[in-house]
Amino acid sequence: MDSGVSSPEKQEKENFVGVNNKRLGVCGWILFSLSFLLVIMTLPISIWLCLKIIKEYERAVVFRLGRIQADKAKGPGLILVLPCIDVFVKVDLRTVTCNIPPQEILTRDSVTTQVDGVVYYRIYSAVSAVANVNDVHQATFLLAQTTLRNVLGTQTLSQILAGREEIAHSIQTLLDDATELWGIRVARVEIKDVRIPVQLQRSMAAEAEATREARAKVLAAEGEMNASKSLKSASMVLTESPIALQLRYLQTLSTVATEKNSTIVFPLPMNILEGIGGVSYDNHKKLPNKA
Repeated sequence: MDSGVSSPEKQEKENFVGVNNKRLGVCGWILFSLSFLLVIMTLPISIWLCLKIIKEYERAVVFRLGRIQADKAKGPGLILVLPCIDVFVKVDLRTVTCNIPPQEILTRDSVTTQVDGVVYYRIYSAVSAVANVNDVHQATFLLAQTTLRNVLGTQTLSQILAGREEIAHSIQTLLDDATELWGIRVARVEIKDVRIPVQLQRSMAAEAEATREARAKVLAAEGEMNASKSLKSASMVLTESPIALQLRYLQTLSTVATEKNSTIVFPLPMNILEGIGGVSYDNHKKLPNKA
């Protein structure tokens, strides 16, 4: 079962002061022995030069004779770096904020816009970040710019304005897949601002105003239609009782008089007097003839 596959315990046994025995040749062993002998001869001064402190949020990738010393970065704490044969690179594992400058983008509906954003990422594999790319932060910064332009170039202006969260999530997925070999994990992508030309802003405002006016006219027409139906029902009720129309007339006059102190002159129909005094207009005309 041990043939062909080396277990972690077996690899640790093969490591001597962090050196993998399989990676060192005869010349490498000679240089390693001379370096170790130099450290012993210059004790205790050499200890201060060979011991390095790695902070909690940092990792150290150690190159011994040009090769990475182990598959995993060292730290945090104290590490031993042998003189002349070891070179180490510190890698910060904290989250990095990458501000994407405004990018001029031509949308799918041929509208020129400027969009900027921000990318939050961190390094989860220090060895991959050092060994697989020259400058991991610069590479991630340029890749974020091109990905932002490519994704937004396939969307219309209305889709960009309405679906920022979905677009940011798709950009995050593409960046995370592309930077996996670099030891980068993208935590979050946000689109900060979408700038459109002033002339287009005016046309969009005019379009929105026209839409609101059309909606207001439709609502007013619906209100008039409902009011006309109510008036029709009220007229049918008033036709059943003629005196009800006169009472409604008097009630309206009373309402107007209470709102403003004014003198109102209005004609009094004769049929109202019929109900009050029992005198009709025809009887009033016949009285002089009988006299």
